[in-house]
Amino acid sequence: MSDASETKTGLRSSESQSTTRLLLALWELGAHKSDEVKRVDLTEKIKRTGEKASDYQSIFDKLEQEGAIAFEIKNRNRVIFLTEKGVQLLRESLNNPEFEFDSQIGARTANALLRWMREMASSGNGASATVKEEKGEGEIASYDEFKSVALEVYDKLNSDYNLDDLVPIYQLRREIGERVSRSQFNEWLLEMQTNDIFQLIGGEMPGITPEQVEDSIKTKIGGVRYYAKRL
Repeated sequence: MSDASETKTGLRSSESQSTTRLLLALWELGAHKSDEVKRVDLTEKIKRTGEKASDYQSIFDKLEQEGAIAFEIKNRNRVIFLTEKGVQLLRESLNNPEFEFDSQIGARTANALLRWMREMASSGNGASATVKEEKGEGEIASYDEFKSVALEVYDKLNSDYNLDDLVPIYQLRREIGERVSRSQFNEWLLEMQTNDIFQLIGGEMPGITPEQVEDSIKTKIGGVRYYAKRL
């Protein structure tokens, strides 16, 4: 089948490119942070002129089977979450030297890609990720291991940036990176507060961005904790 006929009846780019655009859009919408992303909203975001929502069904099916995305029904809406494996697939695709977008990348995808690059650079999940792996810094499997890592990272950030013992939680989270899931990071950091190791402090953080708020900690009783103070 010719490229022209494929353009008329299906996706306007290859399956690999379309899959990467879909994962990148999910990531930008916060689906990896447990934000509720409706499937219909995602489809409208990634659909190109001449494409139909059904053109992406096989990609959704494949990603769900691989465990890269997960669906839930909330308030009668079907929402999508991007799993850690989905983030890993996105990273592998964007880091693959043979992968490239077509000439019609579009402003949305380009801006999402810029945000990805900036966040990976600021969190140390870009080129330095390979260095961490070579040092044997793998997934954190227990609270005790997390406590040790969190204290080490806290001391390093506090010293390097002269933070006066008030280390932003978003910096802790980004420095530790994907060695621990978001929910596990929250649980264990709150446990460190319960054990009088850290005090998590709210209040105000001048100049904070929405992404930094998301990477802080929201408590069950309401409010956001922005800083960690070692006791």
